[in-house]
Amino acid sequence: MKKGISLALCAALCLGLLAGCGASSQAGASGSAPAEKKGTLNLYTWEGMFPQEVLDGFTAETGYEISYSSFDTDETMLAKLEAAEGGDYDLVIADDYIIETAIAEGLVSELDKTKLENLGNVNPLYQGQFYDPEDAYTVPYGAGVMTLVYDPTLTDVEITSYADLWDPALADNIAVVDNYRVINGMALKVLGESYNVADTQVIRNAGDKLLELAPNIRLIKNDNVQDDLISGEVAAAVMYTSQVTLACLANPELEVVYPEEGVGFGIMAQFIPSQAPNKDAAYAFIDYILRPEVAKQCFEWLGYYCTNQAADDLIEEEYKSFLTLPEGFNTEMEMIENITPEAEEMHMQVWTEFKAACE
Repeated sequence: MKKGISLALCAALCLGLLAGCGASSQAGASGSAPAEKKGTLNLYTWEGMFPQEVLDGFTAETGYEISYSSFDTDETMLAKLEAAEGGDYDLVIADDYIIETAIAEGLVSELDKTKLENLGNVNPLYQGQFYDPEDAYTVPYGAGVMTLVYDPTLTDVEITSYADLWDPALADNIAVVDNYRVINGMALKVLGESYNVADTQVIRNAGDKLLELAPNIRLIKNDNVQDDLISGEVAAAVMYTSQVTLACLANPELEVVYPEEGVGFGIMAQFIPSQAPNKDAAYAFIDYILRPEVAKQCFEWLGYYCTNQAADDLIEEEYKSFLTLPEGFNTEMEMIENITPEAEEMHMQVWTEFKAACE
């Protein structure tokens, strides 16, 4: 495992869905004098989303300095963007569901695709999604599925589905991420329902199902869940994609499961705020990281699924099985979307009950 990946992924674990560096990132800039300074790109996203050499390479080639601001949650980002009325920032990278809200509030610029020569490198699988069905406002930057991983040397239970986690033989032996829509959604999928069901009684039923799982839960946390699986603290874990990457690099004998019930699927995407002070810098950066060789570096650093199909073949073999969807992958995927306030309230209620039962 290359040093860069562990540093970046630990920072990336705060991501909702929906958590190594290659050759030099001075693509197009190596061997040439630094570009004349043009101004500043105000980038707003989570901490640690890019290897430093990619950021430095962009500045060296284009002349745009980067002012990197980070947020802890999507909701924090939205609040600041609302307060700035779509200004202050040139480029934002956030989760799908919050982008849908930002677009609806008029805080996002429609893309001028003539300024993105490398846009065709995006994998169509990650386009046309609920938050931007016409791809008019966003460019994907990383995707993940909520993945179940277990150590077959620590349990006799063969796990192929979420339902298998309810096996009494796994008592006090499971870790899950601290994300109520994901874990409540896991119970919904076991009951044959959608992650996005609006019927509060159905959500209540899923909460009752979750309470039956409580004796098997040892840990509920977001940070470094992979460490508890690697160390043998737990035999199974439901984790973010970046955590799965780290776990499997550390222990290739771990079994990765795409549950039979289907999996939660999320996308991080880039957008330019409606009143961005330097839109030219934003377009330059998006197009820069869409280059296959630069995208390769970013995804090996980030540890999420590569959304750049032109970069897939460049990813090192040691990472490829974690950063690209498996060949023949046909598991049903469903994105976790915004729901009604009443459904959201019920989710919070059953999640609070579940966490209390796990203590």
